[in-house]
Amino acid sequence: MIKFEHTIFALPFAYLGAFLAAEGPPDLYTSLWILAAMVGARTAAMGFNRIVDIPFDSKNPRTKERALPRGTVKARDAWIMVIVASGIYFLSAYELNRLAFLLSPAFLAVVLSYSYTKRFTSLCHLFLGLALSLAPTAGWIAVKGSIEILPLILSTGVLFWVAGFDVLYGCLDYDFDRKQGLHSIPAKWGIKKAFRISCLFHLVAFIAFISVGFQAHLNWIYYSGLLATFALLVMQRLVVNPSDLSRMNMAFFTFNGAISIILFTATAISLIR
Repeated sequence: MIKFEHTIFALPFAYLGAFLAAEGPPDLYTSLWILAAMVGARTAAMGFNRIVDIPFDSKNPRTKERALPRGTVKARDAWIMVIVASGIYFLSAYELNRLAFLLSPAFLAVVLSYSYTKRFTSLCHLFLGLALSLAPTAGWIAVKGSIEILPLILSTGVLFWVAGFDVLYGCLDYDFDRKQGLHSIPAKWGIKKAFRISCLFHLVAFIAFISVGFQAHLNWIYYSGLLATFALLVMQRLVVNPSDLSRMNMAFFTFNGAISIILFTATAISLIR
């Protein structure tokens, strides 16, 4: 029911925040609890999203074959998974440091509440971006036990990067969302304007990522990673366009998974050298 790709979007950014805080690789104990926290939080979030969206997923041709609408996974079992995953997340935060544990309920509340946003606002894409943007700040907190401006700039980049590709992904449900009264940028403004708004979001994200490089005094390796990221964002728009959404899944999972890994790797190497 939950794909590994759902975690891989945010996980590299959590470690990116941790590496920036430690100015290199964090210790093994911290790294493992960050991993446990991220897997727990993302599993809880995706499980919760699948549960609360059953009424819509069962009607949507794109999602009606998912495990819960089909009945191959029972809602009760999905709730157990969400509760267990949340417990792993809270335990991980407790093991990391006091600030991580104190903020853990608020962070999880943000991550879970995204599931309801399509019911009342077309800015739901920004809410999803906010949920995933907590990852780098959380990684920073896990290492330092404090919050500073650098991880917040990085989180801003992640927020608009995620919102940008979620706007594109939302184009797949354009007709369904309008019929069901659900809100999204494509449903409100149309697919062509949604593509333009996505470009604007990605421009903001790119500016934020450049700012991270300056703030952290990263070297040319980081900026090479940014260049590769820019190339992937351009390729994403060559693969899908307003008149052809048939390859959206490849653009969504493959390209965005690659972007998060490239940015983390470039940052890590830049810090280690």
